[in-house]
Amino acid sequence: MKHLIIGAGAAGITAAEQLRKLDPAASITVLDGEGEAAPYARMAIPYLLSNQIVEAGTHLRRDPDHYRTLRIDIEKGRAAAVDPVASLVRLVDGRVLPYDRLLIATGSVPSREKVAGIDLPGVHTCWTLADARAIIASLRPGTRVVQMGAGFVGCIIIQGLMSRGADLTVLIRSGRMVSRMMPPKASDMIAQWCAAKGVHVMGKTQTAKIEQDGNSLKVTLTTGEILPADIYLSVVGVKPGIDFLAGSGIAMQDGIVVDARMRTNLPGIYAAGDVAESCDCVTGKSQINAIQPNAVEQARIAALNMAGGAADFVGSLAINVLDTLGLVSCSFGQWQGVEGGAGVELVDEANYRYLSLQFGDDVLIGATSIGWTDHVGVLRGLIQTSTPLGVWKERLLADPTTFMAAYLATSQKAA
Repeated sequence: MKHLIIGAGAAGITAAEQLRKLDPAASITVLDGEGEAAPYARMAIPYLLSNQIVEAGTHLRRDPDHYRTLRIDIEKGRAAAVDPVASLVRLVDGRVLPYDRLLIATGSVPSREKVAGIDLPGVHTCWTLADARAIIASLRPGTRVVQMGAGFVGCIIIQGLMSRGADLTVLIRSGRMVSRMMPPKASDMIAQWCAAKGVHVMGKTQTAKIEQDGNSLKVTLTTGEILPADIYLSVVGVKPGIDFLAGSGIAMQDGIVVDARMRTNLPGIYAAGDVAESCDCVTGKSQINAIQPNAVEQARIAALNMAGGAADFVGSLAINVLDTLGLVSCSFGQWQGVEGGAGVELVDEANYRYLSLQFGDDVLIGATSIGWTDHVGVLRGLIQTSTPLGVWKERLLADPTTFMAAYLATSQKAA
């Protein structure tokens, strides 16, 4: 059996290792499109940027002989197309790789701003090790950095930039930091925290054009204001890396549509991770929840089924845990609430503490927190298990800080 995995991130490597456990005799090839020395964890890049780790610390596995020992072939190259009829993958360099079972785990790729000057020297994204190297090489205390975007990725790299002494300006088109994972009040509190730490936060604006200005850059905003910059960072979001699948016949919407066994609509082809559009365990709808825990579990389920097993994915959950310059925030499930549902919001701006709980009937369906770190994981547990709260719903609406007591009471009742 020839197993081919496109993508050498957390999902691809997890699937390869699981397949080796299940099928000692199989051929397992992982196609690594970035060509780095070893597969690495993208989420470790902020720690590299802030000088907390060296490059080797980003590697998914520490032992340099790990893949050779498991007889997992890491092939360097980028996929150009999938040919399901011939059961092969065509690479950009002209090579072809045959397969019996194919797993697509290509993850996300950065969205690209459509502004003049986006290709100039000094303009970067921050998604790959190569990106991080280029940014680090240009960063000095006082380096003027203009960053477009304050979503999840944008916020996690702020720490690295500030720790190296950058003079940082963050532009926010929507006016709200992490608007896709936080309610408005929580977004405002994170922005206030960043401003207090020395970040110049500019809402309701974006870049109109970027121009070379001697050895630096000139960034013109949609407001007409001009900002000088040594580095321009474009971190305006990510999207599934599925462009190479055009014409393959694989069903796609926002991502690759998969069933509970991570199978696509074509026999022998599976998908996992940020490219997979699977069932959300709270809403029951098909959507992408692009976080590493989901990617790893989807990869494990895909590998079990690729090896001939019969395992179902229980569904993904929207989970976001963010550390922005030391301020920890979280959101789970349907944090924005639902029509007809109930909710409660506790705000302590002076101490940067915030808690929001959202309910559907007597079930907790979403939660947001800032500054709460003790036992916050039980919110995820209550949401993921759709635990009936009974009388605890009203108690939580009256005092949302009693979520740990609610969890203990309802879990004991369920047992």
